[in-house]
Amino acid sequence: MSTVKIKRALISVSDKTGLLELAAELNRRKVEILSTGGTLKALQDAKIKAVPVERFTGFPEMLDGRVKTLHPKIHGGLLYRRDKKSHAAQAKKHGIRPIDLVIVNLYPFEKVTSRADVAFEEAIENIDIGGPSMLRSAAKNFDAVTVVCDPADYGTVLAELKKHGGITLGLRRELALKVFERTHTYDAVIAGFLKSRLAKPVTDKTPLPEKIDLLYSKSQDLRYGENPHQRAALYVPALPGPHFGFKQLHGKELSFNNLLDTEAVLDVLREFSEPAACVVKHNNPCGIGEDQNLAQAVEMAVDCDPLSAFGGIVGINRPCDPKTAETLLQKLGFFEVVAASKFHHKALELLKARKNLRILEIGSSKDIGAYDIRVLKSGVLVQDRDRPVLAYRAFLKKNLQFVTKAKLDAAGIEDLLFAWKCAKVVKSNAIVLTQGRRTVGVGAGQMSRVDSVYVACRKAGERTQGAMLGSDAFFPMPDGIEAAAEHKIRAIIQPGGSIRDADVIAACDKFGIAMAFTGRRHFRH
Repeated sequence: MSTVKIKRALISVSDKTGLLELAAELNRRKVEILSTGGTLKALQDAKIKAVPVERFTGFPEMLDGRVKTLHPKIHGGLLYRRDKKSHAAQAKKHGIRPIDLVIVNLYPFEKVTSRADVAFEEAIENIDIGGPSMLRSAAKNFDAVTVVCDPADYGTVLAELKKHGGITLGLRRELALKVFERTHTYDAVIAGFLKSRLAKPVTDKTPLPEKIDLLYSKSQDLRYGENPHQRAALYVPALPGPHFGFKQLHGKELSFNNLLDTEAVLDVLREFSEPAACVVKHNNPCGIGEDQNLAQAVEMAVDCDPLSAFGGIVGINRPCDPKTAETLLQKLGFFEVVAASKFHHKALELLKARKNLRILEIGSSKDIGAYDIRVLKSGVLVQDRDRPVLAYRAFLKKNLQFVTKAKLDAAGIEDLLFAWKCAKVVKSNAIVLTQGRRTVGVGAGQMSRVDSVYVACRKAGERTQGAMLGSDAFFPMPDGIEAAAEHKIRAIIQPGGSIRDADVIAACDKFGIAMAFTGRRHFRH
């Protein structure tokens, strides 16, 4: 059928936005309207004729409204094929009359369960059964039935009625597809909620899931992608669960790269319980500082590599106070984004003086889920999230093994562990040099570890003398140690595990460098 006239419609909606205009037009066209509950009352209050579904089926609503439309006269009227004689004969025999239009939207399960304090019983009662059933029945028979699940489509349906006197096959197909997308999302959200409430908590012992449902909804268009000629948008998880979120308080439109770097900021900040700041550029920290004075931490982070910090993204793990805001503005001539959990109103006023500066309130670093998921062209990679060093700090301190003749005292070990935390959040091959609780040189993403040592030392300059060196993975040969010795590095922390560990240890002993093994690697690709 190309264009189908509407003679009978069933309307049952939770969201009544825009409904009365469409229903009034159906009424004007002498379409018989069937309806239920609150929708029926809204139509009758608007003087729009409508027949209660229970009169149409001969069966009352029951079980506190749980059963309304689950009846053969409803689903038969939707599903029977008008072009099939046997279907038409059965429909006539059982008094089943055709329903040509279904307007249904579902109980607001997503809205109800978005509240952290929602009671489990309330959530269960907001699982729609009859609505999805009618939508699917109507959508399956799109050859004869028009189905509308989104109030945004009412205007299109009205326009077709006025132009064609009915609904075209093209629109019926579009609306049917939209139904199956909607019911898929709805069911996935319900399953996600039940999993969050009923499933056992994920631990290191929990097997990786057999299936991963990656359901995302478009949140916003972005300024552009990695490059200006590429379009980009942000899609956020549609399923309930722990998700990192942010709120933009000021500044121009975000770009793809801004958000990638903001995620990198979060990875850095979740390593630190004390006040800390970082500057990120191209997905790598170019400076990290930790200090009880947050403004001082910012200054330390910027001073690591001021040239690279220009145009970067700054993150802090405490609310941004006016002094910290002033320091940011003084230390950085230009930066793209500042991210913090909160902003003091005076700090916000100061930062807003920069018209284009993007100011982001970022969510908790805990709200990022148990798994690290990456989408490839060939599939999806899933792994346990690499937990912060803080999460295994007690184990690390207990099992930290100095393998060289030279050792460090307790204060030196704390400084060395700071270098280890910083190396963890830098792209491999990663080498980080630190003095106290600040980075002084970062060597990131080099194809050989010795090159990363040289890059970090070049950036640190004279600050290499007496510095701590953190390496995210083992040294495959002594050349990296020799490069460190050239620059008077005091101590090294690395996982160990190379077949040439003995040669690397011997090189450290030769140059009087203390070296500790952690037994844990932190590659970041």
